[in-house]
Order: sequence, then structure tokens, then C-alpha cells
Amino acid sequence: MSRGIQSGLSLILRLEIDSSAGFSDVTRTIGEAGGDIVAVDVIHVGKAKSVRDVTVNVQSDAQRERMLRALETKDGIRIVNISDRTFLVHLGGKIEVSAKVPVKNREDLSRVYTPGVARVCMAIHEDESKAYQLTIKRNTIAIVTDGSAVLGLGDIGPSAAMPVMEGKSLLFKQLAGVDAFPICLDTKSPDEIVRIVKAMAPGFGGINLEDIASPRCFEIEERLRAELDIPVFHDDQHGTAVVMLAGLQNAVKIVGKELPTLQVVVCGIGAAGVACTRILQSAGVTNIVGVDRAGILERGAHYDNPMWDWYSKHTNPEGKRGQLADAIDGADVFIGVSGPGVLQVEHLKRMARDPVVFAMANPTPEIEPEDAEPFVRVLATGRSDYPNQINNVLCFPGIFRGALDARANEINEAMKLAAAKAIASCVRPEELNEQYIVPSVFNQQVVRAVSRAVAKAAHESGVARRTPDHAFWGT
Repeated sequence: MSRGIQSGLSLILRLEIDSSAGFSDVTRTIGEAGGDIVAVDVIHVGKAKSVRDVTVNVQSDAQRERMLRALETKDGIRIVNISDRTFLVHLGGKIEVSAKVPVKNREDLSRVYTPGVARVCMAIHEDESKAYQLTIKRNTIAIVTDGSAVLGLGDIGPSAAMPVMEGKSLLFKQLAGVDAFPICLDTKSPDEIVRIVKAMAPGFGGINLEDIASPRCFEIEERLRAELDIPVFHDDQHGTAVVMLAGLQNAVKIVGKELPTLQVVVCGIGAAGVACTRILQSAGVTNIVGVDRAGILERGAHYDNPMWDWYSKHTNPEGKRGQLADAIDGADVFIGVSGPGVLQVEHLKRMARDPVVFAMANPTPEIEPEDAEPFVRVLATGRSDYPNQINNVLCFPGIFRGALDARANEINEAMKLAAAKAIASCVRPEELNEQYIVPSVFNQQVVRAVSRAVAKAAHESGVARRTPDHAFWGT
């Protein structure tokens, strides 16, 4: 699973270069240290010195330091300033609020604010459903986190989690036209998080829970879904599951198998692992074995973790015991949402013919793709630098767009299954191959296909409070 593009570091170096040194010394030094110059801008040129901004890509912090040390030791070259282009993008944050209605005179002011606004307030007071027509509620969601399980970073707290939530807000707007506010809460108490979200819910059309650690994320989502009349969706669970299922639906076409016949191993029984298991079961998969650090979750065993307890009662129909090697023997599919190095080549050799492996741990997958490729038929990861990236961006913009359009009071299993099918359908039959089982995150058809499928599923499953017109369905 992944949030976006994984890349190296892009730096802008402002260099003062003596005429005696020459720019060739700069290019040679950077190149020998492994840097890649992508742009050069002249800031000032004099007889004795010149100042240039050099944009350089490096692959790691270690390579960055090696390059800077090499430049600092060169006579006639002085580093004036170093700017990280990623940090520059974040200066002042990545999102803002903008006005839809200009206020140019007193008449405008009287309509958008006092006294005219009082009539609108009273209309909503008399009929709360009018908030969907007369306020931002119809197109606005809250992205709520406690910063306790930020992807690839862990428990970094609410302030440090804000750049991720801002980035997600930006993607919601750019990809699906959904307005999203990042809400970072300085508490890890499920009771307090539920209370706060319930209290602020009247201003939003949906709640996207994000980066909340397991197992409390299950309780928080379950309680909010029961107590609110707007969609609540924990993307780390269900977004990952939806995109995984979309990829698997296309992968089985390549290997000539059917979902109900699959033997599946899910490795990593946290939030994403449980959600992947549940959606697989909803899609017809019956033989699923879960594996975590302690080994196989045994059928009927009792576990202190309530989700593991549920898992033991609803999976592993053959009663397998032991470790990953025992679970994967004869399996058709491996779904990894655990950590690096968990899956070995020896495991792959024990799988059934044409094995399908989704090694989705981020940023480092369960097995290095180069090691796995000779032994698997279809391979997917959470990384952007390999084919078949299982990326939640394919899911969450369209799923909320559809839920808001249908004014759904929840995002149910039917809507998630519809989203997965829609994502899979964006890979045309003539395009489908081992290296292309999910569409690109920049495929503009995806949000449109997912939103329509989700809105239609909401309507058909009885959770929609608004029916889009026929033009919406494309009929």
C-alpha cells in the first residue's frame, strides 16, 4: 500500500564559484558523488566570481552528505545555501481556503453575512437537511488522525502528521473536487476521539479516519459508524483492501483462476490485514490463513486482541498451524501488509502454480521485487518505482466523491466492492498483463468510474439519501 510517489531527494544548491575553478569542477564533483544535475540557473556573473543555483537529484541522505562534503573541499567553490525542494513545497502548508463568492460592496456583505445570513440559518434550523444545499457540508469531509500510525513513520504525533493530512486534502480536491480539512487530534483516547468527531460532525459530509493505530482504530470506526449519519471510512483499512481486491481481480484473470477457489495467505493481521481479509471474503474467497509475528492465527484459538479473536473464528478453515512457511504451502496468493524481509524465496517455491504476490509493506516490501520476480507470475508492491503499485489514491477520492454525490449515510461493503470492480475495469482487456493489473494513479478515468459505481451501489443498497439523475449514470 502506498500514498504516492517514492523518490530520492531534490536539492537546490546556491554555489559561489571562482572563475579559476570553473563550472566543470562543479559538474564533475557532483557526478562523482552520485548526484544528477537536472537544472542550472545563473543568479549573478562577475569577472572574479559567479553565483549559480544548481538543482541536483540524489537517492539518499548519505549520498547527499557525500556530495556536499566533496563540494566543500573543492578550492574556489563555496556553498551559499541549500534548499530541499520537498521542503520548499511545504512552506506555509499545501492547502488554503478560498472564497467562492466575492464581497465588493455593502449589498454583497449583507447577503453573505449579516443580516441576510439569518434567513439561511433559520431555514436550516427548521429543516437540518437543508445544510446539504446551503452550506459546505455537501462537499466537505474531515481527515481525522491522532498521528499514532503514520505510514512508514509510526507514532510521530499530531503535529508531525499534519503534512500527510494536508497532502491528502490536496489530493481529494485535485482528483475528485472534494473539499477536505486536516484535523490532527492531540489525544489517543478512543472515547475522546469519538466525542470530538461527533461534536464537529454537523459541519461535514463525511469522516476519513487516517493513521490511527490498531486495535483502537477498529473501535473508533465502529462506534462512529454506529453513532453518525454520515460516511465514516478508515482509509488505512478499507482503501488498501479495495485497491488490493481490484488488483487481485485482474491478477486471477491472468493466471486463469477464480476467486472462490483461491488459497490466500494474509501476512500482518493489523488494520489493513483484517480489512483485506473481510473484503476478500465478501468477494467470495473462503480459504484464508492469517499470519502475524507469533505465527498462524489458529482456528478457534482465543486471543487478547479482539480483532485476532474474530480472525481466528472466521478464517483458516483447514486448521493450519505453525509459521509462514506452513501457511504458504500450496497457496495461490500472498497478501503482505507486514514488514520488510518477511517473505523469502524458499516460501515462494512452496506456493501453487503461477503464484500471485502482493508485497505491500511500505516503504520496504516483504521481499525485494528483484528476488521475487523469477518465482512469481504476478507481483505487486506499494512502491511507485515498480509496476503494479497498490496505492490508496486509486480509491479514496472516488469513494468519497460517490458517497457525497449519493448523500450516503455510510460506506458499506457493497460500495467498497463496487469501487474495487470499477478500479479493475479501468485496465482494459487489451492492456491487461503481468506488469499492469491496476491503473495509474494519474488515470483520469478512475475517479469518475469509482464515484459512479459507489453512488450506484449506495442507491441500490438503500443507504443513499439522494439519487443522481440519469446523466450521472451515463445512461
